[in-house]
Amino acid sequence: MTKQLYIRPIALADNPQSEEGEAIRLGGSMVWASRFAVIVRENGKVLSRARVSAAEMPGVLAALPTELGAQAETQWTNLRKAHAPLQCGQRTIRLDQPQVMGILNITPDSFSDGGEFMDKPQVALDHASAMLEAGAAIIDVGGESTRPGAAAVWEGDEIRRVVPMVERLSAMGAAISVDTRRPAVWEASHAAGAHVFNDVSALRYDPRSLDLAASTGAPVVLMHAPGSGEDLHANGDYADVVLDVFDWLRESRDKAVAAGIAAEKILLDPGIGFGKTLAENLALMNALPLYHGLGQPLLVGASRKRMIGALSNEAPAHDRLGGSLTLALKALDAGVQVVRVHDVRETVQAARVWRGLRDAALTDFSQLV
Repeated sequence: MTKQLYIRPIALADNPQSEEGEAIRLGGSMVWASRFAVIVRENGKVLSRARVSAAEMPGVLAALPTELGAQAETQWTNLRKAHAPLQCGQRTIRLDQPQVMGILNITPDSFSDGGEFMDKPQVALDHASAMLEAGAAIIDVGGESTRPGAAAVWEGDEIRRVVPMVERLSAMGAAISVDTRRPAVWEASHAAGAHVFNDVSALRYDPRSLDLAASTGAPVVLMHAPGSGEDLHANGDYADVVLDVFDWLRESRDKAVAAGIAAEKILLDPGIGFGKTLAENLALMNALPLYHGLGQPLLVGASRKRMIGALSNEAPAHDRLGGSLTLALKALDAGVQVVRVHDVRETVQAARVWRGLRDAALTDFSQLV
């Protein structure tokens, strides 16, 4: 295996001014970075780690050996890349500011809201309408629970659960994502008006998924999960979870592009909670700025997840709002473009205040240096 290089932002700011005198805007977001760790590893072992300022980076890149120079230049460019908006039917989702994706589970057994909307189409529609009114940019509809130990769902049942809700949301003019790993479900949902293919298996579960995603031309979300087949939580064995997930997402992105999916239509999700320990989930949350180096918009879903309960006296899923908001704001601080959440109204409010703190029209940033 050849040596791999990673540029990890380690000093973030809410404005372009810093003590170092120079900072870069991460992924076209509202977050800036002034210092970075340049990491080299081989066969899973870190060989070197150096701290570099933004001003020093061009000289550091120029001094790298050829085998690492191209990787470094690509990542340095990607870290500063501004992303085009997502087009979801008539709706345009800007990615230069954080967006909230609202979760709508039409399942009997999802870990947080299983059964709440199952076979209750009006209740589900009212909930979706409330999320849109509260400021959700996208509604993510799912018909299969992917919690650890959840039973597999026949694709016919999943279609029966998901497609009627997609049709109703489409009639409302909503931007719609479908959380599925089955191409038949995506094909039926897309025909019904869905816009985004959110695949927790990163298009690996079914060999038809790559070609279907390419043929529809829709945006896709590729999420990291260590397992394959039915159990996406299996095989979570990492040399370094942060860097291993980076490599895995890069390979998944490259495979999708090779299959004909346009690079600008791909979002990446590090898969918080999927086949990771508490410590590994925390490491990923702290390392989120690194993933801008992949050059794709980032989506993070940590809402109500088990790690919150583990850190808060085993609070049940429905009582994890505080932890969910903390993790959502952590993602925004990392420049993540989309956060996927259950509690839309509260998250949108938090995000609006977060944006206000970074609004040059409201804050004199010169006072903060």
